[in-house]
Amino acid sequence: MTRLALGDEMLERKLYARLLQWKSQKRRKALCISGARQVGKTTLIRQFGKEQYKHFVEINFLNDPLSKTIFSGSLRPQELLANLTAYVRQPLEIGNTLIFLDEIQECPQARVAIKFLVEDGRFDYIESGSLLGVSTKSVPSLPVGFEEPVTMYPLDFEEFCWANGVQKKTIELLHDAYLNKRPVSELIHETMKKLFYSYLVVGGMPEAVNIFVSTNDIVQVISFQREILALYRQDIVKYSTQNSNKIHRIFDAIPGQLDEKNRRFTLSSLEKNARQNRYESSFLWLNDAGVALACYNVTQPTIPLKLNEKHNLFKLYLCDTGLLTAACAQNIQFALLNGDVSVNWGSILENAVAQQLLANGFPLRYFNSIRHGEVDFVVEKNGKVLPVEVKSGKSFKLHAALNNVLDVKDWGISEAVVLCQGNVDSDERILYLPWYMVMFLKADQLPSQWLHRVDIGALAV
Repeated sequence: MTRLALGDEMLERKLYARLLQWKSQKRRKALCISGARQVGKTTLIRQFGKEQYKHFVEINFLNDPLSKTIFSGSLRPQELLANLTAYVRQPLEIGNTLIFLDEIQECPQARVAIKFLVEDGRFDYIESGSLLGVSTKSVPSLPVGFEEPVTMYPLDFEEFCWANGVQKKTIELLHDAYLNKRPVSELIHETMKKLFYSYLVVGGMPEAVNIFVSTNDIVQVISFQREILALYRQDIVKYSTQNSNKIHRIFDAIPGQLDEKNRRFTLSSLEKNARQNRYESSFLWLNDAGVALACYNVTQPTIPLKLNEKHNLFKLYLCDTGLLTAACAQNIQFALLNGDVSVNWGSILENAVAQQLLANGFPLRYFNSIRHGEVDFVVEKNGKVLPVEVKSGKSFKLHAALNNVLDVKDWGISEAVVLCQGNVDSDERILYLPWYMVMFLKADQLPSQWLHRVDIGALAV
C-alpha cells in the first residue's frame, strides 16, 4: 500500500500491494486493470510506475489518438518496440522499464500485441481501461494466457477511514473487537458511525473523497458526483453498439428500483410487457462496464452458491454509494450525514454493503423464497454459507427470514451476521455487527503455496 498524490491530499489504496506482488513474480504477464471510470486506476498505476521503475512510459490512447499508429503495422516485437521507442523518445532499459497502456479499449490492436510483447520479455506492461468488459468483441484476438486481470473499485470504507485520518491502531482495535466478538467503547462506536454516514454520502470515488477531506464541502462533492453520472451516460451512448436507450433506462431506474420493498429489479417498471431476453444484454453491459453491480438470487443457500444462481432474478446496485445518493431524486444528504434514520435509507445502506462485500472478494448473491422470506446477502465463508442481513432501524434483532433460514437443518447453516446500528453483540447463532465492521468480512484466500503430489509407486509394474 502507498499514498497517492491527488490534489493537495494523499489517498492510500490497498491495490498498490497487489501491484508490488505482481512485480515480484519472476515470470510476469501483462497486468490488465479494469474498473469503472474515476475509481483511480491511472493515478495508482502512474504512482507505482514512477516509484518502482527507473523508466516509466505512459501512453493514453484516448488523449493521444495518434499513438494507435504504433500498433497499426507488424506485431513483431522488434518492430513494435522500435516504433514505441521512436514515438516516446525516451530511453527504455531492459528489466527496469514499465510501459503503461491507458484507455486500451480505444486501441484493440494494442491488446492483441500484448501477447508478443510479453513473450519478448524485455519490459513490463500494465494495461488499463474503463470499459474493457464491454469492448472485448472489438479485439481481434484476446491475449489469453498473457494477461493477469485485476478489477479496481472505488475506495472501500477502510480506505475512506484512512483518508479521513483514522489511525491504523484504531482499525486494529476494531478488528480485534470483531474477531473476539467484543463491543467497542461507545465513543469509538459513535464516531465510526458518523464516519460511515459520511461514506454513504461521499462514497469512494477518489476525487469526491479528496474534495470532502480537503474542503468538507458536500455541495462540491455532489456537484462532482453528478459530473460522473453524466459521464457514465455519455459512455453508454459512445460505447454501447446497440440498445443504448434500454441501457439508459435501466441505469436511470436503479435508484427507484432499490427503493422498492424487496429491492429486486422488475422489468415492468421500464415497460409494461418487457421480457427478460430483450433486456438481458443491456443489464450485462452495465455490469460488465463496472457501472452497476448485479446481485443474483440463489434457489437455496447451499454450497456451492454459484450452481444455485438464478440470473433472471437479481438486484442491481450502483458501483458507488455516493453516486447513488447523488442520483436520488430527493436531497437526502443532510439527513444521512446526521444519522436521521427516519429517512428511507435502507437501499443506500444496502448498496454500501454490497460495494464493500464485492471489494472484499465476495460475489454478490441474495436468497428469497415465498416460504422462507428474503435474506439480503449470502456469501461463502470458511467452507460454509454465511447469511448477511442489513438492518437500518432500531429493531434489528427482529429478523424472521434469517431465523427461517437458520432453522432448515438440511442447509446446515450454523451462523449468520446482522449489520446494524448497534454495537458488537452475539447470541448462539447470530453475530450482530455495526455497519462499519463489514470492512472486516472478507472472502477466503488461497494459501501462498499449496503443494500436492500423488504417490504413483503402487502403479509400478
